[in-house]
Order: sequence, then C-alpha cells, then structure tokens
Amino acid sequence: MRTFRIIATYFRIGILGELEYRANFFIQIFESILGLVVALGGLAVVFEHTADLGGWSPDQLIALVGIYLLVGGLINMVINPSMERFMQDVRQGTLDFTLVKPADSQLLVSVQRVEIWKLIDVLIGVAVIGIALVRLQSEIGWGETAVFALALFCGATIVYSFWLILATCSFWFVRVENILVIFQSMYSAGRWPVGIYPEWLRFILTFLVPVAFAVTVPAQGLIGQLTGGNLALAVGLAIALFVVARFFWRYGIRFYSGASA
Repeated sequence: MRTFRIIATYFRIGILGELEYRANFFIQIFESILGLVVALGGLAVVFEHTADLGGWSPDQLIALVGIYLLVGGLINMVINPSMERFMQDVRQGTLDFTLVKPADSQLLVSVQRVEIWKLIDVLIGVAVIGIALVRLQSEIGWGETAVFALALFCGATIVYSFWLILATCSFWFVRVENILVIFQSMYSAGRWPVGIYPEWLRFILTFLVPVAFAVTVPAQGLIGQLTGGNLALAVGLAIALFVVARFFWRYGIRFYSGASA
C-alpha cells in the first residue's frame, strides 16, 4: 500500500505541475491526433496494394496500432521523463535528495516525473483498440482478456527494466540519453508486426530492443494468435529482466558520487 501511495503522490504532483501550463493540453491533443493519422495513414497506403500484411488483416493491424499508442503513451508519460530526470540528477550530483528519502530509491526515480498530458495517447490507444475489436466482431472472454492483460503487463515490465538498465549506465557514462533516443527511434518500428521484418532485424527488435514484447506480443494475445510458448517466454523474460535491472541498479548506485560525497 505504501508503494501505491508513493506512486499516487507523484502522479498528483505531476498533475498539479502540468496544470500550470494548460496550453500543453491542446498541443498534446494535436500531436496525438497527428500521430494517429500518420499511423493509420500508413496502413491505408499499404492495404491499397495488398489484402494482408504478413498474415495480419487491416483490422488486426488497427488493434496493433492501438497497443502501440497505448504503450508509447505509458512510456512517454512516466518512464521516459523519470529516467531523463534521474540521469540529470546523476550528472549534477543532486541524486542525494532522492537517496536520503525513507523509501526505495529505485521506485522514487522511476516515478519522480509524470507528464500527465501523455495520458491522451493512452486514451486514444484504448479507443483504437476498442474500434478494432468492434470491426473484428470479436467476443473477448475472460481467457482472452487475461492473456492480453498478462502479455501487456509483461511487455511494460520488459520495457521498464530495459530502460532502467540503460539509465543506470549513467553512473559510469556521461551521455546515456543518446542511447535512449535510439530506443525511441526503434520503438517506432512497433507500429508494424515484428514478423514482417528481416530475420536479423526481428532478432534485434525482440531481444536487443524489446519492441516485439511491448507491442506485437500483446496484440497477438488480443486477437487470439499468441501461442502458449510465446506467452511463457514473455513472462520468463519479464521476470528475468526485472531481476537483472534490480541487481544492476543496486550495484550501480554504489558508484554514485554526489554533492555530499
């Protein structure tokens, strides 16, 4: 319960901070709608020339775009701004203010900054998923819902753990942000099924930059194409990567030299 209270407190602070700049709300709406139009426009161009793409129908790919927007919104709402703030604190030696607080430091740096207007991307993603399911005329039972929720949770855990590992490298390297920019660029590949890419790129997007587990695997769970083996792989990788990220964080923090050092 204490963990949830901490998260709720940072979300409340983030909301209060963003309300000071309400024009950002309208800017974010414009950016979100533009991103949606670009994603769906790309699908429209592709399906002018083919009936399916790598075994995916147009409506199934609409569902994938919805998940892409949903996960991207979560990343840009909490993970990305919090990790950028963390790396800035390491460079400036101000991480001390976080470390002396009576709470888990990893939790604090993971939720310390919330850009609440990115919630628009999350809501648009949910709406697109709903429209796709209506077009597919799918009846989602408890089993399909549970598989999708589990796959989505595993994907989010994998992305968070991967991002935390990269950010922890800032204890040794100065400009880790450049690596995160590369991740953001490669994440844009997630608006298409990973299976359509060449084998070498598919490997990169699955195991080196986990775009497949963040977008494609949950989409497969939603439309009933996810196998038990792939779901087990997602669960195992999520647990393993989270444990590795936790240990790497605890190891890296010993090398921090802040303003009080």
